[in-house]
Amino acid sequence: MRILVTRRWPQEVERELQQYGEVTLNEEDEPLSEMQLRAALSDFDIVCPTVTDQLNAQVLASVSDPRTKLLANFGVGVNHIDLQQARQMSIQVTNTPGVLTHATAEIAMALLLMSARRTGEGERHLRAQAWTGWRPTHMLSHQITGGTLGIVGMGRIGIAMARKAHHGFGMSILYYSRSPLDDSIALELGARQVSLEELLSLSQFVSLHCPATPATHHLIDEQALRLMRSDAHLINTARGDVVDEVALVNALKKGEIAGAGLDVYEMEPALSPGLMALENTVLLPHMGSGTSETRIAMGRCAMDNVAAFVQGIPLPNQVEKV
Repeated sequence: MRILVTRRWPQEVERELQQYGEVTLNEEDEPLSEMQLRAALSDFDIVCPTVTDQLNAQVLASVSDPRTKLLANFGVGVNHIDLQQARQMSIQVTNTPGVLTHATAEIAMALLLMSARRTGEGERHLRAQAWTGWRPTHMLSHQITGGTLGIVGMGRIGIAMARKAHHGFGMSILYYSRSPLDDSIALELGARQVSLEELLSLSQFVSLHCPATPATHHLIDEQALRLMRSDAHLINTARGDVVDEVALVNALKKGEIAGAGLDVYEMEPALSPGLMALENTVLLPHMGSGTSETRIAMGRCAMDNVAAFVQGIPLPNQVEKV
């Protein structure tokens, strides 16, 4: 088996992967071009992509007789892979669910705290040597304890975020999701399922945890932002294109919402014009799952899918939905 790892993994997992075939690593650790991705589909039995590899319908369909029969994705989100085209080409797709739940919920909680308490702005103020000392009205911010958190997408990460917020900070939980929570979890969290419109209008903090699909593209657009409270903060650790970034920049500039904490971006690594200049934003470089423990677990989860494919047994994390 010829296996391509498109971006570098933790070294111990790269070593472990070698027991399943001839492994080729991307030594430069730079995103692959469309030409390189096409060549990979022709030359390797298994390709292990990440979110930086745009395996869209055009790229996949351009390879008439692909050698690749498994895309073992390093990550949960697979919006960078055209699942329908892959299925038509008899290419199986797997992902790495479950292992990054708490790391991503932690970074969402960090962004919520940083945005509400203006910590990024405060640190910049201090490092610029502009601080002249304590005074009662300096850099007032919003307390999150006892506030209302609206969660969009109540899957594993959304539930983990709700638990941290409710049990740690006494926050009330509203949620918008396709399916209701199990009664026991809803009771534990005191969580109430509402419409998106109600969630946006009532929540002091809105945290996005939904997958990137055609239905969620620009779910938070100009109209949605206008529904939010003027003291509300928007947190996005899901996928960048869930938010219309141009509309978000305008809303932040006009003070229509109080702030935003972002770990993902619509055109990443590029940012929408004007976003970086805003003081009422906290911007992180897509580091939600970026703990050593989580990245090792993600690699081993992807490797489990590779191992199952090599052994000809059912894939543990096959992505079925299109």
